[in-house]
Amino acid sequence: MIRSSVSNCPVPIDQQPLNEYEELKASWLFRDCTLNLQEYITTIAWIWGLSWLVAGPVAAASFPPNKYLAHFILCGAAGASVGVVLGLTRLYLGWHYVRDRLYSTTVFYEESGWYDGQTWMKPPEILTRDRLIVTYDIKPILQRLQLTFASLAGLLVIGTIVWHLF
Repeated sequence: MIRSSVSNCPVPIDQQPLNEYEELKASWLFRDCTLNLQEYITTIAWIWGLSWLVAGPVAAASFPPNKYLAHFILCGAAGASVGVVLGLTRLYLGWHYVRDRLYSTTVFYEESGWYDGQTWMKPPEILTRDRLIVTYDIKPILQRLQLTFASLAGLLVIGTIVWHLF
């Protein structure tokens, strides 16, 4: 639902931070961050599984599964993690951009092109509303994404240790 944030706001509707947030929250990829934990992990697992379509053949070419099964699995899992990291990076950057736009006291916008940018100072009530959205809606999403990155890094360390054991 896109709506005008303020009736006297000179910022075009599609460039208003609240509307950017609503658009991001409704988009198919970014809304997955707002799901409950089980659905979120399921989505990440699907991305990882689909990434095996590329990582699996590459790992098999390097480590034939019939000879080096453990190395094949570890190499394929690490390669499939690249797809997850790329997806998570896109999610993090999108949410971080909207967080910065909502949290800022000023809004930079373009009226008709890159050459005529303007800045609008948010009134206190709009700034307060936007910062509450950041605190209660966006900050938990960014923390979830950071925790996911940390978990992937931990799994990579575990995989490296297991690799050296074989």
